[in-house]
Amino acid sequence: MTEMTEREKRLKKLNFRADHRGIRELDILVGGFAKQYLEKLSDLELDQFEALMHVPDQQFYAILRRERDIPEQLDCPLLRQMIDYAIQQKTDLR
Repeated sequence: MTEMTEREKRLKKLNFRADHRGIRELDILVGGFAKQYLEKLSDLELDQFEALMHVPDQQFYAILRRERDIPEQLDCPLLRQMIDYAIQQKTDLR
């Protein structure tokens, strides 16, 4: 059995966190985004993704749904990509 690299360990941890946000809607949106894009992200983008995992659920969900402005300290291309992903999802999660 081969040992996991540090990046593989980090990706596994972030995938789990993305899938287990605390509210179902974020599990679907953030977990779905992670499954599709996480492995392709640069180390800087992984840092940004990890920081976004600390945003409170209700605030994060409202930002992804464009129901709340993006706070300046969170604004980054990755979050905007996640918002685009959330908007593209046809399922009404309410």
